[in-house]
Amino acid sequence: MGIRYQGDKFKNTMLSIATEGLTKQFDRHVAVNDVELQVEIGEVYGLIGPNGAGKTTLIRMLAAAEEPTLGKIYIHGERLLRDDSNLHLKQLLGYLPDDFPLYEDLTVWDYLDYFARLYRLRQPHRRWRLSEILELVDLSSKRHSLVATLSRGMKQRLSLARTIIHQPLLLLLDEPVSGLDPIARMKFREIVKVLQQEGMTILISSHVLSDLAELCTSVGIMELGYLVESASLEELYSRLSRQQIILSTLGDMQELEVELKNNPLVKAWEVLPPGIRPASSMAGGGSVKVNFSGNTQDSAALLRSLVAANIPLTEFHCTQEDLETIFLKLEHKQVS
Repeated sequence: MGIRYQGDKFKNTMLSIATEGLTKQFDRHVAVNDVELQVEIGEVYGLIGPNGAGKTTLIRMLAAAEEPTLGKIYIHGERLLRDDSNLHLKQLLGYLPDDFPLYEDLTVWDYLDYFARLYRLRQPHRRWRLSEILELVDLSSKRHSLVATLSRGMKQRLSLARTIIHQPLLLLLDEPVSGLDPIARMKFREIVKVLQQEGMTILISSHVLSDLAELCTSVGIMELGYLVESASLEELYSRLSRQQIILSTLGDMQELEVELKNNPLVKAWEVLPPGIRPASSMAGGGSVKVNFSGNTQDSAALLRSLVAANIPLTEFHCTQEDLETIFLKLEHKQVS
């Protein structure tokens, strides 16, 4: 259960992570600049940004692996310091960096048992926890295998198992799916979902934005050391993601375009080339992608108006711009 932080800025809130003016400078380079980050308990928070944006440095400070130049970090309401004054607080953390080495001459069981002993897990709980965690990461059948014989995806799941063996309340993952194939990424996502269901707060950085869109409740976007955006995924989509509608017709394209011009919520459209049209429109007519500013009720009204105008529709499909598109728009805005 979290602790209420009674500082002015976060009064009456329940936060797993809260930072005040968090800054890290290396010589003349400011890697993290005055970051004010708040992550609620139980969230999966995605941290995105280009290489060099400061994501890894921020995560390292949250994990007490790097000393801030300025600012404060609170974990579950308690000030995080790098000295020995609050070791109990560090035991709430699980940190998986993107380059953590594996001891490849050990078996999977011995590797996890070594870290369980470091976390002072006692028997018989330690044996039970190792079995539980191997089942969670789908490595029970590999318990007696040498780490060196595992695939890259298995090694990454083993690293995650080592990170959560002490049942932390806050999990910090830095590019955990880097270099993994789609199946390995899918397995990793499923594990993260289980951990969130069990009440763990998770902060994860990744360049695979489709994974974050599926996992995260909130996202933060970093640029040149600044946290330029931090919001729930729902709010981000609502504010920055345009609704798009794919329309296909067997009839005259000009008749369809006349009807689209008459709708004030249709902001723009583009005719799709034959190579990317839906299969249902290939026999004749054509397809367009419409940028639409209305809500679902408005899109339903657009559909009714097109049917009433005797437009022979074969496709009417509503979508929204994805997280990658939002990120690229924000990135372009920052550059310009």
